[in-house]
Amino acid sequence: MKLIYKPFGIILGLLAGFASKKLFDVIWGIFDNEEPPKATTRDASTSKVLAAAAVQGVTFKVTRAAVDRAGARGWNHLFGVWPGDKRQEKSEAAEAVR
Repeated sequence: MKLIYKPFGIILGLLAGFASKKLFDVIWGIFDNEEPPKATTRDASTSKVLAAAAVQGVTFKVTRAAVDRAGARGWNHLFGVWPGDKRQEKSEAAEAVR
């Protein structure tokens, strides 16, 4: 059943990408009247470039997680099968630090 979920998950991922782009444009418009600068834009300050990248990254990851979670919950509701892992995996990085 997880294999059948894959195409559904891919479509949700594409929709999340489109939604996050639109959401980022709205959020960036609150902070600045100009388009977000690219890393190679000469006249943009480094802090503005990094801020744009940070806002874009957070927007994408949160939107993707929200859409993926809603898709998994919907799949579980319709078919009674959770499409992903049941439990959270232990962090290897946290174990290495301890």
